[in-house]
Amino acid sequence: MRFARVLILPVILAASLLSATASTSPAEETEKIQVRFEIFGFAGLHVLTNRTTIEEAGDRYAIGMDLDTRGLASIFVDLTSHSEVHGRLARDTSRPDSYRAAMLRNGVNRSYAVDYSSDGAVINASTPPSPGSSSSIPGERIRGTVDQLTAYFLLERQLAKRGTCALTVPVFDGSALYNLRFTDIKSELLAADGYQNFTGPTQLCQVIREEILRVPGQFEDTYQRGKVWYAHLAAADLMLPVRMEFETAFGSVTGYLAELRGHGVHLQL
Repeated sequence: MRFARVLILPVILAASLLSATASTSPAEETEKIQVRFEIFGFAGLHVLTNRTTIEEAGDRYAIGMDLDTRGLASIFVDLTSHSEVHGRLARDTSRPDSYRAAMLRNGVNRSYAVDYSSDGAVINASTPPSPGSSSSIPGERIRGTVDQLTAYFLLERQLAKRGTCALTVPVFDGSALYNLRFTDIKSELLAADGYQNFTGPTQLCQVIREEILRVPGQFEDTYQRGKVWYAHLAAADLMLPVRMEFETAFGSVTGYLAELRGHGVHLQL
């Protein structure tokens, strides 16, 4: 049972890379995509469902994502979480304004709040992990960072525009400061397997998480590297992940795009 528990923890945190975008601007026409991913671990154990809503309106974006453990996985790690970011679009970049996340894990609540100023300053307003503890990393260390959802959004827009994964993004999400380093592996015609009925051209990217500093008392279980297959599916201005693999100390885990709605497309894979 301990093996299953320690395997599931990195899977849950790795799943947070399955990003998308959302925006709320009633004066602008909103473009919306909804996606669902299913995550599997050791021996095909279904451990997690990820639901993400993708919207863009004018020069605004946001990212909304919900995670829930599934089946036997909830015996070892019972988790539900919601995270979202709101920000602004530009021609060659995207900048968050605010990031919020709430997590209930095995009966313990955690919440994170980070505000990002236009001058690059970052304010960590997260709740400390325990009374009397600090939730702070020095402001000069996190200046110019973005949240992890925006980091993957930057990659997805760059892939659609330039066709390359080559990108390094400094990230602060309220719990840790780290770099996400993306590199190209190859273009690949992905074939269907027993978990997903997708066949088509993809761009395969490697992602490496380089941790710099962690807020004391925060969870430390996560992936350090993985591979993500991206494809053109609906929106013209971004590519979406269709499959991903992460190597952990306890084995390989795989995530699959299971459903997509938006831009006149409805896929069930």
